[in-house]
Amino acid sequence: MKLKKVSQQTIVITGATSGIGLTTARMAARKGARLVLIARNEEALRQLADELNSKNTEAIYFAADVADENALRNAADAAIARFGGFDTWVNNAGVSIYGEILETQLEDMRRLFDTNFWGVVNGSRIAAEHLKNRGGALINIGSVLSDRAIPVQGVYSASKHAVKGFTDALRMELESENYPISVTLIKPSAINTPYTEHARNLMSREPNVPPPVYAPELVAEAILFCAQNVVRDFTVGEGGKMISLMGNLAPRLTDKAMEWSAAATQQKASPDLGNRPDSLYETHSDLRERGNYDGIVFEESLYQRAKLNPLLTSAILIGGAAALVAVVAGKSNRERNGDEVNHRNLQNEQPRSLEVGHS
Repeated sequence: MKLKKVSQQTIVITGATSGIGLTTARMAARKGARLVLIARNEEALRQLADELNSKNTEAIYFAADVADENALRNAADAAIARFGGFDTWVNNAGVSIYGEILETQLEDMRRLFDTNFWGVVNGSRIAAEHLKNRGGALINIGSVLSDRAIPVQGVYSASKHAVKGFTDALRMELESENYPISVTLIKPSAINTPYTEHARNLMSREPNVPPPVYAPELVAEAILFCAQNVVRDFTVGEGGKMISLMGNLAPRLTDKAMEWSAAATQQKASPDLGNRPDSLYETHSDLRERGNYDGIVFEESLYQRAKLNPLLTSAILIGGAAALVAVVAGKSNRERNGDEVNHRNLQNEQPRSLEVGHS
């Protein structure tokens, strides 16, 4: 399966007016892609489309709630009418709830799943129906919490586990039919976006993303890489990869570590603002890529460099291995040469010893 270069693609992005979606839209525009922008905030969409079109990008927008399948189908129809179709569909829209499961209303849980899970289901079905005859990429945004649940964001974790299961099953079904669709699950670590500000908060203090925290540009870079390359899944950030590995290798130990640290690392020192707006039911996106995290934000990831440049990484590893072999071989040669010298010395010394013994 061969995917087009981003510069030759029409890309559909949900949740395009904030955080990862917004960063991806702007990065894709700089690379020459045509864009179909989807979000609930029509005014923010219009501003973003105007911004991108003023820079010689072809961008259209469609206001839709991803939980509304018909609205998403209308957005896909708009993409087909304007551009003749699309090549990559990115299911990015999402929202969270900070609070313990027993304190969360069932209505709020269902609403979160409407966005995070059913929004992905709706977008994936629409994208697959179009791409199965055209070819292209379906990219679903999961989370490191797709692999490892965390207290305080239990409902969000459950929704991202559901996204992973759905994505993996859909990938297998599409492959079994030989449809030319690349299906990728992106699993970001903690990212500095307005995510916490848009989340519903049931805690006494303001929510926080637990460190290490990474820049949204790293996720956007991963998304656009997977739009051009067939990739099964892609974890963004070493911190998240480590959490996933710990959860698989030592689940009970990870449970205890999470129980001890999760609540504290997901709360700021400042008290809850009280009655603050969130995006669970209504949109409050305002074209901001980054959030209000006040700690260190990692702008780069060596782990990601390795994933994006496997040949370079392999060359470095092979070179390192070769250097190690050379060092070991050199040591062995020196030891062998030393043994030979010692052996010759012994041979030279032995006759003299015998002569002295017989005199």
